[in-house]
Amino acid sequence: MAGTEAFRGPDEVRGRLEDVGYLVDDGLAIACFLALKLHRPVFCEGDAGVGKTSLAGALAQVLDAPLIRLQCYEGIDASQALYDWDFPRQLLHLRAAEAAGITDAGRLEGELYDQRFLIERPLLQALRTQPSVLLVDEVDRADDEFEAFLLELLSEYAVTVPELGTLRAESPPVVVLTSNRTREVHDALKRRCLYHWFDHPSFARELAIVRRRLPGVTARLAEQVTALVQALRAEELLKPPGVAETIDWAEALDALGATELDAELAVATFGSVLKYREDAERARSLDLSAILAVRGV
Repeated sequence: MAGTEAFRGPDEVRGRLEDVGYLVDDGLAIACFLALKLHRPVFCEGDAGVGKTSLAGALAQVLDAPLIRLQCYEGIDASQALYDWDFPRQLLHLRAAEAAGITDAGRLEGELYDQRFLIERPLLQALRTQPSVLLVDEVDRADDEFEAFLLELLSEYAVTVPELGTLRAESPPVVVLTSNRTREVHDALKRRCLYHWFDHPSFARELAIVRRRLPGVTARLAEQVTALVQALRAEELLKPPGVAETIDWAEALDALGATELDAELAVATFGSVLKYREDAERARSLDLSAILAVRGV
């Protein structure tokens, strides 16, 4: 793919991703470099909100390529992800042909199934767009049949449209698959990919992410928010907050004009970081001031 061969190693990939505000560790930098070099998908697995989806957007920025997203869901099938025919336009064309006195059935069929009536869904669009970054988001929500179809597509980077023949990518798109691990994805698909587990970041790395994403937030507020989120993750919550929630909370506090955080303000704004009533109640029972004191912020 144009642009992907220019990277000399993982460190350069890391630097380019950091330039667009996405911080990576050694393992992810290596996975991304190999994905670009070997034209293999990156399979990103981990809790929600840890930056899996954002990786695809960052790669698209680095490569100056369009981001094409396929959101998976229960019941999705190949036609919804691959292509469809524009039946209303085909019908209008057929009526126009009949009005013009065209009765050759073979000619009409050939015209009806022309590429101008083909609606490209995300997978076919990614194969035919050079270059592109394809995000297959939350693949764990799809069923086994769709997963098998996806495996075949990623092995060949080609699809067969019966009316048009085989459509093959000139160069494979950069592919990022994400999973929140609501179910186990089959080993066959994982073997086709470069695997990376997204864990919650350390305090220092999460703070760096917040500062990079929200440069207008005061250093003290960023430190306090990050410290409290790290502490909340240590509790038995139904949905531990991810990095995305840390950023949302800091942004919300900054919008309120806060330059630092105290226990009262934290409780009042828990809706930005905690999404279950039980989690909010659990957080309210904590000594938030003591947590800030222990963290040294």
